[in-house]
Amino acid sequence: MEYLSSTTLIAMFLIFVGSYVQTAIGFGLAIVAAPLLFSISPDYVPAPIVICALFISLLNAIKLRSDISIGGLKMALIGRVPGSIAGGVMLVMVSSDILALWLGLLVWFAVIVSLLPYRIEPTPGRMVVAGFFSGFFGTSSSIGGPPMALLLQHQEANQLRGNLSAFFLFSSVISLAIQVPAGFLNSHHLMLSLPLLPAAWLGYVLARKTTHALPKEKIRLGALALCLISGTTAIWRSFM
Repeated sequence: MEYLSSTTLIAMFLIFVGSYVQTAIGFGLAIVAAPLLFSISPDYVPAPIVICALFISLLNAIKLRSDISIGGLKMALIGRVPGSIAGGVMLVMVSSDILALWLGLLVWFAVIVSLLPYRIEPTPGRMVVAGFFSGFFGTSSSIGGPPMALLLQHQEANQLRGNLSAFFLFSSVISLAIQVPAGFLNSHHLMLSLPLLPAAWLGYVLARKTTHALPKEKIRLGALALCLISGTTAIWRSFM
């Protein structure tokens, strides 16, 4: 009956919303869900969220496979590995209060990045740097999207979603592999993830059916509003 507890139902709802946002705009599952899930139970961050992100990224990558440019992501994936190792070290060293503050600040950073009007070209060197920080953020907090989204945000919509999905697919596997020896992925975290996957799938399906009829800018602004609430909640929790 634990899967029907109020905590689990809230977690499923947050993953549902996060999956909808990620399918609609290319990233955002962890940004929306991680801080609030951490407030409910720290066990949900990072591994169960990364598992859901892996699942959604696989679905989106299959759907958008014709828009993916693997060659353009190679340098980012190279940077992702050392970044993930550094993120794993941080997980072991910091307290839950520091991790809550870290989550909140990362979400605020993600919102600021999303609002920047500047165009940054994705050169090979910048892709390595973005991959490193994506790995560091993603492994330590599950929020690995902002650095890559900043570099790729001016791509055509399907190309952006496809390339981000492909990158998150590979990078989620790397993060999970690092989280096992760090003690943040075990059978308990796998059990927590099980009821979240159907919610993630429902968010994906609804987004595929509805986002074509909704203005992308309204979805983006709505997601940013949720992110601000989520990030502020995490920062507030860290000082309680």
